[in-house]
Amino acid sequence: MNAAEEFPHHRHIRLLSFNIQVGISTAAYRHYVTRSWQHVLPSQSRNKNLDRIAALLSQYDVVALQECDGGSIRSGFVNQVEYLAEKSGHPYWFQQLNRNLGRIAQHSNGLLSRYRPNSVTQHKLPGVIPGRGAIIATYGDPTNPLVVVMLHLSLGEKAQCQQLEHVCKLIEGYEHVVLMGDLNNHAEQLLSSTALGRTTLVSLPERVNTFPSWRPERSLDHIMVSPGLQIRNAGVVCFPVSDHLPVAVDVALPVGYGKGVKKPD
Repeated sequence: MNAAEEFPHHRHIRLLSFNIQVGISTAAYRHYVTRSWQHVLPSQSRNKNLDRIAALLSQYDVVALQECDGGSIRSGFVNQVEYLAEKSGHPYWFQQLNRNLGRIAQHSNGLLSRYRPNSVTQHKLPGVIPGRGAIIATYGDPTNPLVVVMLHLSLGEKAQCQQLEHVCKLIEGYEHVVLMGDLNNHAEQLLSSTALGRTTLVSLPERVNTFPSWRPERSLDHIMVSPGLQIRNAGVVCFPVSDHLPVAVDVALPVGYGKGVKKPD
């Protein structure tokens, strides 16, 4: 595994959000039927896909993962978050188990990080059907941290409103925030009709279509940032392994970030 790095200052960090669909390769709508068994049983192709995904993730500093398996029959009892962290060289990783179906499935979100966070917390998101969650990591100056929120929202608009209301309360008062994940809706809709509209967060400069990966027509995966963070080299990554495409951004850090942070052990 690569050695941990000190959180940078006067530089930028590379962020990626990716719904990996538990490592299942989907390249057509018919695959939701013909490959549906892979949501229950293990397959050799899944392991190959995870290795391909890890190679991509190795290029980024902080990664948000959705639709991971935490170690069940379908993944060959492999914790996919841990596996991808080790394969991609990210020393810090965190798995959030959102829906525990025992040996059948361990539905999870994941955080991979090249830098040691000041803190990592997990939060269950409200909704009629449980199983959605958010991970919040903080970096840099503890008195004015960079706050990175990773989440996977429900499909319904009512639940999305409830979930984002909850998230916005968690990030209230922070100056520098990155929010990223599978939000299951267009950024314009979320910024105009949910609690996100009361924040200063802005979406990427250009609309990014991420779903379905083989013919992307819908913008469901997003990275939003506070206006004090400069966006650079943002967009969709052409990497059709899952049914979603990943979205990535380079964020320039404000002057002074990283000061006062101890080097990792």
